[in-house]
Amino acid sequence: MLIPFYNRTVRPVICVFAKAARPGHVKTRLLPALTAERAAELHRAFVETLLGRVLTLDAAVELHTDVPSGDWLHPGIGRRLQAAGDLGERMLHALKGGLAGGAPVAILGADSPDLPLAHVSWLLQSEADVGFGPAEDGGYWGIVARRVHPEMFRGVNWSTATALDDSLRATRDAGLSTALGPTWYDVDFPADLERLSASAELPEALRELVRSSVRLPSHCGSLFHIPEMG
Repeated sequence: MLIPFYNRTVRPVICVFAKAARPGHVKTRLLPALTAERAAELHRAFVETLLGRVLTLDAAVELHTDVPSGDWLHPGIGRRLQAAGDLGERMLHALKGGLAGGAPVAILGADSPDLPLAHVSWLLQSEADVGFGPAEDGGYWGIVARRVHPEMFRGVNWSTATALDDSLRATRDAGLSTALGPTWYDVDFPADLERLSASAELPEALRELVRSSVRLPSHCGSLFHIPEMG
């Protein structure tokens, strides 16, 4: 069953999905090149930066965390816990909640702190039932919904190179129209930090944190010469 169309007069909602910044539970693909503590510090800063940037848009902003967290206490930002289940079930719950309030709903991941605001604006302006912001790794950095369906994420292989293609197929099979926005990248692996450090979109404090992380020694040697993972 389709959830009814949103109300065009209501401000859109941007939900930032983020894990609590617990060492050993976040940015684990940066290990062992970085310590678990430094990876968590970067994650905390990524979320803080992304929240600050999307707050400048004409949208209501909510932070959805996996467990309760004392970080990111911004006035004016709604706080919610993600629902139980896999990523699709958690996103569907958040999308349905926003649509029930009459607003189009976008969800952003926390792995792209320098995501251009023009990309986010594309999501908010998309006229399709479901719009996706593709990521270079085959996933997506964001999604927006005007309508949803209980089966729209059926059979998606999360955290794989087919996540976007799987989502497009499932969404279309559920009878929803789709659109693809501009592509961006996630910061998942050590080499991504070097790319991020050159971004013009970063505040200086985060730029210095990223650059100092790039220079950190590890028992594996240089940050950008760690053994290739299978």
